[in-house]
Amino acid sequence: MYKKVMSAALLGINGYMVHVEVDISEGFPRFDLVGLPDSAVKESIERVRTSIKNSKLPFPYKRITVNLAPAHIKKKGPFFDLPIAVGILACESLVRDDYLSDTVFIGELSLDGKIRKARGILPMIFGALEAGYKRCMIPYDNRDEGCVVQGIDIIPVKDLTEAVGIINDTISYTPYTRQNTKRTTGSRKSYQDDFSEIRGQEAVRRALEIAAAGMHNIIMIGPPGSGKTMMAKRIPSILPDLSFGESIDLTKIYSVAGLLKENESLIVQRPFRAPHHSISQHAL
Repeated sequence: MYKKVMSAALLGINGYMVHVEVDISEGFPRFDLVGLPDSAVKESIERVRTSIKNSKLPFPYKRITVNLAPAHIKKKGPFFDLPIAVGILACESLVRDDYLSDTVFIGELSLDGKIRKARGILPMIFGALEAGYKRCMIPYDNRDEGCVVQGIDIIPVKDLTEAVGIINDTISYTPYTRQNTKRTTGSRKSYQDDFSEIRGQEAVRRALEIAAAGMHNIIMIGPPGSGKTMMAKRIPSILPDLSFGESIDLTKIYSVAGLLKENESLIVQRPFRAPHHSISQHAL
């Protein structure tokens, strides 16, 4: 039997849709995973098998073939575990087919059936929204990050058993929302390094204010310890607040890099980076 489940993956800091095609047929028990997967994706075979068994769900000892399309793009990351597991259960008629057509599944499975937090959830949900899907089932620990996206229902789940119950409508749920998402990470007042802390350096302060107001580049030259980095670090505190679009783009980068803190859903502060002077062009 053949079933298709939708998932998503990352290409840089953008998400794109992945078709997880599962086919189960009679024959010697075997589990094949194709579609240009990397090592983390290939290892999902054992995670999915053990997770289904430990969730007290029947695992079919048949010939299982899973294809991740489009096959010409290398798939990275462990967030295909949940859609693969759902696809196998759908082939065995253990979950409803009608629920799968409008839903995107993202999540890494642990061996006991729990769904782990994943990196890059935000751009993947944006990819699902742009592709026209109505729902996105994601790990419970990514719920605050996922609810930033408006226009798509976010369904956070803790384990595979809960996911199956929601799909089969044996567990009631309401899409997750969070109020005042725009300010969940603080405001400009919470900058640790403030421009008002600079004492003296009147000429440099004036130059930095002009550069910030006019969006100009600025170069500071001076001996070590004269305060160049100290003053540059405080420039974000006099810049305008991030627009919502800028916050989204910035949060995408933090999400993919795994830098979002606990209960942090949206970056609202302008970041500061201080690469070492010996950094290479490619590293920069």
